[in-house]
Amino acid sequence: MMTSTGTIEPSKPMRQLPLISTGGENMKKSNARRVGALLVGFAILGVSACGSDDEAVTTEAPTSEAPSTDAPATGGELEGMKGTTPKGAEISEEWLAQVSDYWVSLGNTALADFNYAAEAYDAAIVVSLAVEIAGTDGAAHANEIVGITKGGTKCTTFADCMAIIADGGDPDYDGLSGPHEFNGNGEPLEGSYAMLEFGPDNQITEESNSNLIAASAPESAIVELGVTTSTRAGDGQLKIGSLLPETGSLAFLGDPEYAGLVYAINEINVAGGVLGKEVLYTQGDSGDTSTDIASTTADRLISENVDAIIGAASSGVTLTVIDKITAAGITMFSPANTSPALSDYADDNLYFRNAPADGLQGAVVANQIIEDGNASVYIMNLDDAYGNGIAAVVKDVLEAAGVEVLGVKAYDPTAASFDAEVAEVVAADPDAVVLVSFDEGSRILRTAVESGIGPKVKMWYGTDGNMGNGLGTNFDEGK
Repeated sequence: MMTSTGTIEPSKPMRQLPLISTGGENMKKSNARRVGALLVGFAILGVSACGSDDEAVTTEAPTSEAPSTDAPATGGELEGMKGTTPKGAEISEEWLAQVSDYWVSLGNTALADFNYAAEAYDAAIVVSLAVEIAGTDGAAHANEIVGITKGGTKCTTFADCMAIIADGGDPDYDGLSGPHEFNGNGEPLEGSYAMLEFGPDNQITEESNSNLIAASAPESAIVELGVTTSTRAGDGQLKIGSLLPETGSLAFLGDPEYAGLVYAINEINVAGGVLGKEVLYTQGDSGDTSTDIASTTADRLISENVDAIIGAASSGVTLTVIDKITAAGITMFSPANTSPALSDYADDNLYFRNAPADGLQGAVVANQIIEDGNASVYIMNLDDAYGNGIAAVVKDVLEAAGVEVLGVKAYDPTAASFDAEVAEVVAADPDAVVLVSFDEGSRILRTAVESGIGPKVKMWYGTDGNMGNGLGTNFDEGK
């Protein structure tokens, strides 16, 4: 359980998690697809279905019935809205239940969404294995993180990877969120996404949560492995801090990320810890870019001598604190950052992420828009590194495919009203609308519905910043 000081005490051993296939030729769903995307140019290289040998594999693009232009009925106003969230594996319902149950055992409410829970879990595992390999919780462990994700003996649990290390081997951790296979800059070259869709209850349908699409970057995106210059020493006991959203516009991601992280730390400690000692943990709130919460939390974590910080969730928040964290020689590992601005950031090789950059997600979203037969699109995005980055990718891919982009509107997410922005969409009259938002997306969608262009009238597409049951709940509650 979590103590008042933020450390996690070992509890009874849990069952070993099942081996889960993570895409490509091993994906078992016949509706899984692979999309190749160039990180420079963002062109779609192709789409193909993949499945097991005993399942029929279709290469036809999924069909979508065009939305009615009649006046929409009330209720289920988000039905039909589609969008992406990274989902690197066919994660078992058993694992999700275990994470939620453990989270509840710490005094929290059951999880409604699981966005980035697996990524946060894997981040803690990778950091812990790197510390064990390096023999230190000092900054030198960062030099082992990329190697943990590729090139060695495959393992899928912390305990199995530790056994390989104990035998003098080199573990290659394939996690719940995917095989990782990090590039030299500390981010994955491959990604897998669920193409989610809202149902008549304004919640994500179970069927769409299994619709996986794999994407990969070209070989030209590969960069050489970097080495940190930091000489920060450790004290022999790994201490992990978190910088995740308890408050702010991404607060709906906070609980699943915290839950995945503490669940991993508990498993690590049950298995014997790292460097022969239990892993310590201290929790921190990141807020969002409208506050100084992240900076205050980062200062506290640095003063508490943490060795690694899991976070932030928002790329914009990360960009406000990455300099001070890496200058202190502390590893920063985000489970959810996707902005391309972080791919070549001067971070002294101390920043990592296991959510793929938006060059991949943007291509997947754009490809779905094309497959659905839309000839014109309007893009609305929050005005920050995340929103502007993914909007640019979607625009480039759509235009390369001959889809007309009628406008791109970067908006202030803290605005009191989005009437003017939605009015521009109404005037443009596109076939489809792309919304790159955080929790303000529910208010934008409410305005769109009231203006007669909601998801029952136009095709709407979201991204990982808004696609979750929390969006539907906020919409229904008028938030």
